[in-house]
Amino acid sequence: MLRAAILDDYQNVALKLADWSPIAKDVEVKVFNAPIGDDDAVIEALQGFAIVNMMRERTPFNRKVIEGLPELKLLITTGGRNASIDLKACAERGITVCGTGGVGSPTTGIAIGLMLELTRHIGWENARMKAGEPWQVTLGQDVDGMTLGVLGLGKLGQRVAAVAKALGMKVIAWSQNLTPEKAKEAGAEYVSKEELFAKSDVVSIHVVLSDRSRGLVGAKELGLMKKTAYLVNTARAPIVDGAALMAALQSKSIAGAGLDVFEVEPLPLDHPFRKMDNVVITPHLGYVSEQNYRKQYPDVIEDIRAWLDGKPVRELK
Repeated sequence: MLRAAILDDYQNVALKLADWSPIAKDVEVKVFNAPIGDDDAVIEALQGFAIVNMMRERTPFNRKVIEGLPELKLLITTGGRNASIDLKACAERGITVCGTGGVGSPTTGIAIGLMLELTRHIGWENARMKAGEPWQVTLGQDVDGMTLGVLGLGKLGQRVAAVAKALGMKVIAWSQNLTPEKAKEAGAEYVSKEELFAKSDVVSIHVVLSDRSRGLVGAKELGLMKKTAYLVNTARAPIVDGAALMAALQSKSIAGAGLDVFEVEPLPLDHPFRKMDNVVITPHLGYVSEQNYRKQYPDVIEDIRAWLDGKPVRELK
């Protein structure tokens, strides 16, 4: 019987949210609920597994890891792409790589939620009340009338823009591929990169991490922002220069940041973000929703069954 590993099932729900019986006679499944560790730890833990199911980029599969797992034959990632997989190394080893579908737009809610927490302090006031503190002490800001700058107006950026408009915000947008016509179709005003950072009350990042977008937001861009403005990042941490962001937050040259993604995940317990009062952090919840998992894990099972039957589906190359 083949062995399959389900990685990084932090909530311990993978076996509950899908029917694994279609592969039960052929595959023995083991669930890993906690992060395994560095490359060497991953290689050691996954010896003997022919099938590995990744949860997005939580555990990278670079060349070193792939070459250290001689029995690996099928690698599945949730989602339709995964930049942390060395597809060339997989191809050289003859490893089949498959993806899954997804549903909804859970990242939209996280992006808007971070923005509302920064401006209205909902969670902070909740914690105060639960702790028996006196009545309200914060003076929040209504986002109605504010300007949201959307960096990347693709499918996700458009959804965030639509919610922002429903909240009464003006939406401006820029990305390397965006045109004034496409921005207008999405109900946003096209501006230059410099204008986006200078005019926005909130900047929300929705570009895909690539060589071109890495470090796209640096000291220059942060320096253009209003002292009263906020940065929200639910995309990928390396899109923003980490040192420049830390400097801007510590000097309070911007009002604050809402972050769902980090350069090291899980975020180390001693990281400064955990103690900064102008930073709202969430543990990379963007794609984590019950509806999304209920689509992805059944697709994982379908990927395994199809591969076992010699007819792989949703291959990534």
